[in-house]
Amino acid sequence: MTRNPATRKLRLNAFLMGVGHHEAAWRHPRTEPARLTDVRHYQELARIAERGTLDSVFLADGVALQGDVRHNALGGLEPLTLLSALAAVTDHVGLIATVSTTYNEPYHVARKFASLDHISGGRAGWNIVTSAGEAEARNFGVERPAHARRYARAGEFLEVVTKLWDSWEDDAVLGDRAGGNYADTGKIHPIEHAGEHFAVHGPLNTSRPPQGHPLLVQAGSSEDGKEFAARHAEAVFTAQQTLRDGQEFYADLKSRLARHGRAPSELLVLPGISPVIGSTEREALRLEKELEELIIPAYGLSQLSHLTGIELGEDALDLPLPDIPVETEGAQSRRRLVVELARREALTVRGLLARLAGGRGHRVVAGTPEQIADELQEWFLYGAADGFNIMPPILPSGLSDFVDHVVPELRIRGLFRHEYEGRTLRENYGLARPRSRYAATPAGRERLAAVAG
Repeated sequence: MTRNPATRKLRLNAFLMGVGHHEAAWRHPRTEPARLTDVRHYQELARIAERGTLDSVFLADGVALQGDVRHNALGGLEPLTLLSALAAVTDHVGLIATVSTTYNEPYHVARKFASLDHISGGRAGWNIVTSAGEAEARNFGVERPAHARRYARAGEFLEVVTKLWDSWEDDAVLGDRAGGNYADTGKIHPIEHAGEHFAVHGPLNTSRPPQGHPLLVQAGSSEDGKEFAARHAEAVFTAQQTLRDGQEFYADLKSRLARHGRAPSELLVLPGISPVIGSTEREALRLEKELEELIIPAYGLSQLSHLTGIELGEDALDLPLPDIPVETEGAQSRRRLVVELARREALTVRGLLARLAGGRGHRVVAGTPEQIADELQEWFLYGAADGFNIMPPILPSGLSDFVDHVVPELRIRGLFRHEYEGRTLRENYGLARPRSRYAATPAGRERLAAVAG
């Protein structure tokens, strides 16, 4: 089913990862791997994204070193700390960070995101993940929780966090200096949460965030992940390789919303895409080839072995991928995607490593700005995406190329904004600001009626 672009605009998020999403980006002469921990590098990227009126920038995170630092530039900065520095040099672009529900406590997370939302003037977003890696569990001296249990904890974790964000009503702060009343304590509520995983009294010691709730993002595509997204998320970062797979995921996820009393417009689906951009198709393919020639097979084999749970050595490079059980207590949806990619395209392990090096299972598209725009337009108009998670293969030039050449093409086609519509991330994503659940209590309704009157 096609959709009228005049009534619906693309949402674009820039996924910032070190010096680029290609695993060999750090070896390419157009990158500077020494900038991996340089705040000025990320500030430059955020300014580029804002120059292109992109909705948001996103920083992924984990709580273990993932991969072999001999062969890849790993070990970046903690995202919430970094996003506060990005907030200081930008005015409009949203700021989204990954924080796990598995090895954190709700009170800490609620306070940190409320603080970032205040610091940025309402531009914070939380990518909610459950930590799937065994190395992450070892860093906290515990066994990795089972997949279903991680999601059960995540659901209650989010419930506590949103209660804490609501614990101060919007008009709780009076600032009445003459009367000596800073806040109306009748509008600051203990949450008194007692559940299976958490017991939290509240209230939060930070006033309600400007957005009410920072934007809620989710990135899992397993059954548990999709149900969690349908119940809670407002944007989903996802990975599909084909238009048909994208359409099926989109339709499946949107169809689940009604069971939770939600409309399709309340959840944005943003597939990842890594655009390799050239002024000509030949130039784009040359850059793609340059990066492919910088791949270190041992690194890719290590990553693939970790994902599949099967040890793969160099003797497997020119063989088909062995039979892989899809079910796992780790990252289920990504393992399934990789196995299906290898089978669908009859790839050898070497060929699969080349495909994964650019986007770790996300689509990689090489071409001119017009060709990249064609890809985005097709998925957007034919029911596979509300927007995209842009994953430049090299940074900062890959993001600059997208902003300076692809964004203007999308604007010409009427698919993307020329300027920001709102002040907050929610406003620019076209999402409503949630009211405090405590303002909906009988006492709260009386106060709202009095204000309205």
